[in-house]
Amino acid sequence: MAKILIVEDEKAINDLVRFNLELVGHECVQTFDGGSGLEEAMRVKYDLIILDVMLPKLSGFEIMECIEGTPTIFVTAKTGAQDRIKGLRLGADDYITKPFNIIELVERVKAVLRRTKSDGEVFEFDDIRIEFHTRRVYKGGEKVALKPREFDLLEVLVNNRNLALSREKLLNLVWEYDYEGDIRTVDAHIQRLRQKLGISDRIQTVYKTGYRFEI
Repeated sequence: MAKILIVEDEKAINDLVRFNLELVGHECVQTFDGGSGLEEAMRVKYDLIILDVMLPKLSGFEIMECIEGTPTIFVTAKTGAQDRIKGLRLGADDYITKPFNIIELVERVKAVLRRTKSDGEVFEFDDIRIEFHTRRVYKGGEKVALKPREFDLLEVLVNNRNLALSREKLLNLVWEYDYEGDIRTVDAHIQRLRQKLGISDRIQTVYKTGYRFEI
């Protein structure tokens, strides 16, 4: 997965972001002020930087002016359009405001890494191989025929592995926000994935919530 630098002065938020990104397989380094954040960004080549705007010593905007070529997501309490426009003009790949949903942040990280081709295109576990770029899945070396929505659901579960996702969240991520289907649609697709791939032990039912893909 990706090597990610988190530059955020609020320790609770920094720790929350690190914990959840590491939970889905990324490697994270934490810094807590603009000075050390810039120093670390210049010292090591990162796949992605998650960057607060309002930081001690140097602002996120000032850091952004000094680095080049590293995909960056601004995370900030500044909600004004001018701040968003400035961040994007400086080259940020995305801009998310506090308070934010951690699942949304994980998905945005995935989207940026995919656009910048910094994220892995293959994921393997047990005897399963998932090729995201070709949308093919193999079990024991044999190709498994998945319908488009089944593959989309598997991809979301894998990208958010070890995180509990509600049925409503899965509907939003897989069937998109304007989908008005019954949440039992999720249950039916989960059941088919379990059967086709033999991964009932991996896709865990979370009581009164939804599902979690465990690795």
